[in-house]
Amino acid sequence: MKTDFKLLIDGKLVDGVSTFDVVNPATEESFAQCPRASEAMLDEAVAAAKAAQPAWAALSADERQAYLNKLADAMEARHEEFGRLLTAEQGKPLDQAMYEIGGSIYTIRAIAAMRLPDQTMRDEGGNTIIEHRTPLGVCAAITPWNFPVILLVGKMAPCLITGNTMVAKPAPTTPLTTLLLAELAADILPAGVFNVVCDQNELGPKLTGHPDIAKVSFTGSTATGKKVMASAAEGVKRVTLELGGNDAAIVLDDVPAKVAAEKVYNGAMANAGQICVAIKRAYVPTAMYDEFCAEIAKLTKAAVVDDGSKQGATVGPVQNKMQYDKVLAMIEDAKASGTLIAEAAKPDKAGYFIAPTVIGGLSDDAPLVAEEQFGPVLPVLTYDDIEDVIQRANDSPFGLGGTVWGMDQLRAMDVARRINSGTVWVNQHLAIDPNIPFRGSKQSGLGSEHGTAGLMEYTQAHIINAVNLEAEPA
Repeated sequence: MKTDFKLLIDGKLVDGVSTFDVVNPATEESFAQCPRASEAMLDEAVAAAKAAQPAWAALSADERQAYLNKLADAMEARHEEFGRLLTAEQGKPLDQAMYEIGGSIYTIRAIAAMRLPDQTMRDEGGNTIIEHRTPLGVCAAITPWNFPVILLVGKMAPCLITGNTMVAKPAPTTPLTTLLLAELAADILPAGVFNVVCDQNELGPKLTGHPDIAKVSFTGSTATGKKVMASAAEGVKRVTLELGGNDAAIVLDDVPAKVAAEKVYNGAMANAGQICVAIKRAYVPTAMYDEFCAEIAKLTKAAVVDDGSKQGATVGPVQNKMQYDKVLAMIEDAKASGTLIAEAAKPDKAGYFIAPTVIGGLSDDAPLVAEEQFGPVLPVLTYDDIEDVIQRANDSPFGLGGTVWGMDQLRAMDVARRINSGTVWVNQHLAIDPNIPFRGSKQSGLGSEHGTAGLMEYTQAHIINAVNLEAEPA
């Protein structure tokens, strides 16, 4: 496996001023060194992006698409290498890592094919009004450790196809797949169009507050998102924030318990629960509770918790020690105040392994219910009245996603319309599509990613309001 990585600044792969360890969460051992950028190197990356932007914007969208498609082709040629490196640094099982890389390749191609043509708003009586969109300039992307590749390309592709340039900063615990992408970009994209700097969380304020950064796209915690927003405010920068979630799953009374349990379990435990839109709390009818718990207990106990590189592993480790400690503390608190429904086995060895756990009997204000756990643990709660459960689902500062499960699709959609979240899925979960806008409400973020709405976030809208002098009355 590749262990030699470099930063990408102005088209050149360069060493950092120092290095830091990248730890495999399945072994708790360092397996590679990441180069660390200085403030001066960050300034150099921003300056390179600023210098490259006018020529990049001057290309046609079709020409920029061709560059992005070449990058996607290069990723596809090294699909397995990306997947194995992702498993080593992030921890997810290899099949899930390969799925993320495949989704990343698809996302680049799908977004690169999108366009924002001029919109004619009026064309009558000699008066023509159009809305025209232009790039913002240099954009910053700050990405998290749970899906380090697909969340990066979901920012990079719309940024570049609309004529902007980018400086990306990955999470310090999962920087290597981003640097592998940078290695490909160095050979494909014009110098300065895409730059990557790495740090140990010290350069964030410098990047978000940099006077030559026009927009910041950040995915991460709500607490950090507030800091990003405050930093960007000084320069009135555009921001897109995809923040925390505490997504509710509402199971209606016409769904077979076995079907509901399987769907909810998969939506809660994928990537060891480390998904912003994972199911974080499940509400089931009181009359269904016992059967639902029996079914979800079978699934939980069948989980194979192990190193993601091991064949057959279905749940890998939590990605880092800080998150590991946080999730374990929440589980212990929940066990003390609730009822353990089921808990999987976990390997007796080093690694940030947490057994998938399902807990019932908690109050709505219990930490596991009210806060975002971001780990493989799920509280199951009961309800008797649909109006009550809608109110309880909405009683949260978060509003990223949610799900409603029901055999009567129209009834389920009616409930979904009343959930205050940016996305509410019906009879499916985690159905994220680069062609469909994705956004949060309340403290789960602002702005849009994906779809043409996501492209618009990287552009300035101009109204061109023209009249024909010959058409004016004398």
